[in-house]
Amino acid sequence: MSIGEMLAATVPMARTLNLEFLETTADQAVVSLPDQGAYHNHVGGPHAGAMFTLGESASGAIVLAAFGDQLSRAVPLAVRADIAYKKLAMGAVTATATLGRPAAEVVAELDAGQRPEFPVTIEIRRADGAVTGEMTVVWTLRPNQQD
Repeated sequence: MSIGEMLAATVPMARTLNLEFLETTADQAVVSLPDQGAYHNHVGGPHAGAMFTLGESASGAIVLAAFGDQLSRAVPLAVRADIAYKKLAMGAVTATATLGRPAAEVVAELDAGQRPEFPVTIEIRRADGAVTGEMTVVWTLRPNQQD
């Protein structure tokens, strides 16, 4: 099962919005929000909440791709998020997420007994390539409790 299939199966909001996981690697995650009237705003484009969910889902996909091998000892959690809506989004939009720190650096902090935090940056684009939104989600790897 791919990371995109796993997220669609386990995260109801991703299913609700019919998000399409186009690419999911430790270097980049690309997720698309199809144009759907049920999720439009007052001007006929994707609702801000739907675009936030798109960006957060792309960030979650790259976190799972980069740190999936750490799930036995830590759980990834979003700590905070910031989004800027730059241009009017119309039609389908696509979010591209990238890690803001090297994965090895984050794992080294986890190895040292810390609870690392790291940013994931996301660009949301419409079909013509224009950036409609920029987002940062800060994630942590919370170590599992020892028995």
